[in-house]
Amino acid sequence: MSEPWRQYVELRRRQPELFANAPGSAVEILDEPEQVAAAEQARAAVLRARGLPPEWSRAGVVYRDDYVTLVRDPVRFPGGVLGTYLRSLPSSGEDGLVVLPVLDGTVVLVEHFRHTTRRWHLEAPRGFGEAGVPPEEQAARELREEIGVAPARLVDLGVLHPDTGIATSTVRLYVAEITELGDLAAEEGIRAARTYPAGRVGELIRDGLVTDSFTIAAWTRAWLRGLLSGGPGSVTGTGR
Repeated sequence: MSEPWRQYVELRRRQPELFANAPGSAVEILDEPEQVAAAEQARAAVLRARGLPPEWSRAGVVYRDDYVTLVRDPVRFPGGVLGTYLRSLPSSGEDGLVVLPVLDGTVVLVEHFRHTTRRWHLEAPRGFGEAGVPPEEQAARELREEIGVAPARLVDLGVLHPDTGIATSTVRLYVAEITELGDLAAEEGIRAARTYPAGRVGELIRDGLVTDSFTIAAWTRAWLRGLLSGGPGSVTGTGR
């Protein structure tokens, strides 16, 4: 048994829900050795025909660090075609967090430099989930770390699947009432915190000035639930 496949088998044992073939699953994850080999061979043939490395067909854990784990599943697609499918899993096994802060009825967004895009973004504080830490505690921690303040009240907005094409992760969205702004996490690339009327944030999203998908999702949920001033069914303050 190869090391990538051994790690994959262990991951399946620890998180079986991520590898289950529920009734009606259109894409079936394979585990019988003969089927796994056939799926790898089918994918390798496709890669060779495209002039790409056939080793990209090998099933198992293909990368892991303390933040992300990449797996390549052996699968049967609808219609019976065999192949492999790459997925990204959070190494902690926990949900990420996005917290939309509201200060005196205004929405707080931070100017955060993101290495991935090599640019500054206006966005809500967010972070990875940490094993063993309850979501509400993690949300409060993110606020303290990024804008130096504890929430006076947290409202759970439910979960978001940020990329159903490749990522298994879910991200939990919150609105947080805050009473002040504290020290910003300059060491994380945050240079400023800006306050906007809630409706103005919608305009920034509309005009493409806020492009962070997590922020867009958190604002949209909060706005549609009437938790932001000026939103549908809203009342004074941050909501009902």
